[in-house]
Amino acid sequence: MPAGDFLACNLQDTPGQVDCTIALNLNVPANPNPNTPQSLLPGYHPADLQSAYGLPSTRPGGTVAIVDAYDDPVAESDLGVYRLAFGLPSCTTSNGCFKRVNEYGQSGSYPPPNLQWQEEMSLDMDVVSAVCPNCRILLVEANSPTIADLGTAVDTAASMGAVAISNSYYAQEWPAEGKMDFHYRHPGHAVVVSSGDEPASYYPAASPYVTSVSGTTLTLGQTRTETAWAPSGHGCAFFEPIPRWQQNIAPCTTRSSVDMAAVADPQTGVTFWDSISGGWLVGAGTSVGSPLVAAAYALAQHPEPPSYSYAHAGGNFHDLPPQGYDLATGLGSLDGVAGL
Repeated sequence: MPAGDFLACNLQDTPGQVDCTIALNLNVPANPNPNTPQSLLPGYHPADLQSAYGLPSTRPGGTVAIVDAYDDPVAESDLGVYRLAFGLPSCTTSNGCFKRVNEYGQSGSYPPPNLQWQEEMSLDMDVVSAVCPNCRILLVEANSPTIADLGTAVDTAASMGAVAISNSYYAQEWPAEGKMDFHYRHPGHAVVVSSGDEPASYYPAASPYVTSVSGTTLTLGQTRTETAWAPSGHGCAFFEPIPRWQQNIAPCTTRSSVDMAAVADPQTGVTFWDSISGGWLVGAGTSVGSPLVAAAYALAQHPEPPSYSYAHAGGNFHDLPPQGYDLATGLGSLDGVAGL
């Protein structure tokens, strides 16, 4: 990765063991002042993300669930700092906008905290807030960073009525992974995952029941440019068969583990607040894409399976180089929500 970029989590080799997908721009020092004016905060802000991807942020959006491992005991207060800084509506337990539960849906009996996963949760919550300020946020904390526990948390999120479920983590593929697919198969709920932050195919991105989001370098200004971010996870799955809707478009005989893409390069990263790690930070990785697309699904208000995007790709995605569908960025990045 470029100098100054840092992967906060390291990928594990144990089958079914996952890592989060957050990357930090260490060239931007942490700023501990929660009252810093937004004009002085580096990184992309809510208005930038809304504009870049044509998102109708003023719509109501239902509940977006964020599934991560371990506990963030200050999740609600950290979320409040971000939303206040950018003039977004308050989102608290008391007003019914925010809810934090363990993997079984209980408020209490939380797992132990973990610094890297707390950073992940802060980034995920802030990106959902940026894209869909009127969405409710359900934070579901798994007991451990395993597909078994995180998958249980996904099941809980669906049972609690989340319109979309964001999963910013990845695991090495293993032969028996298909037996875990049932955790990610929830018709009527959009299950979105990060593709990973190393260039290979990973799980659960390889599952045919998820929308997998890889990463880009996004430059905004007089000219908008967006290209694939090289470290993003992508490729042909090792063990999952190719779904019908990828046949004749993906250059694979198995599932291509990327459906679409969003900003992930820490050098063009997003602003977020995490008090445990020092305050205002600039973060990215494919961690951004999962909550961004999950919130966009909520804005679309009719979550469809991944096949829908392939059937409605024309004009609804930024076609990123190389032109057309490709392994690194899939259909491209969002241009509105009509393709969801």
